[in-house]
Amino acid sequence: MSNLGSRSKARRRALDVLFEAEQRDVGVADLLAERTTDPGTHASSLPPYAVQMVEGVLDHAARIDELLTTYAQGWTLARMPAVDRCVLRLGTWEVLWNDDVPDAVAVDEAVAMVRDLSTDTSPTFVNGLLGRIMDLKPTLLA
Repeated sequence: MSNLGSRSKARRRALDVLFEAEQRDVGVADLLAERTTDPGTHASSLPPYAVQMVEGVLDHAARIDELLTTYAQGWTLARMPAVDRCVLRLGTWEVLWNDDVPDAVAVDEAVAMVRDLSTDTSPTFVNGLLGRIMDLKPTLLA
């Protein structure tokens, strides 16, 4: 399997963890620990990149949510569809804190996920918000 394909699958698995934690109202760290310590109870173990993404979102959760709230014009985090909110958290982490992935690839992957899983307006919304964060990256990490 190509690195690109495996990363796409890992992003989807990371999204599954964030989304499930939110839907079940359990801590993301707790759910991640459950998935990584007892992977045999689930369809398959989490790919290392999925774990890295979820841990990255956890490490920067407050800053990520602050940025999303600041730049999602007219939208609160609570008002966003849950899938969009989770994808935006993953995409923001990839753009700002993962230098192994080109920013444009991170945005494209996030848009592809919401195109498959969310509302008709989600791809435009996610693309615009992550594009803004990408454009402001030099000042956001200064």
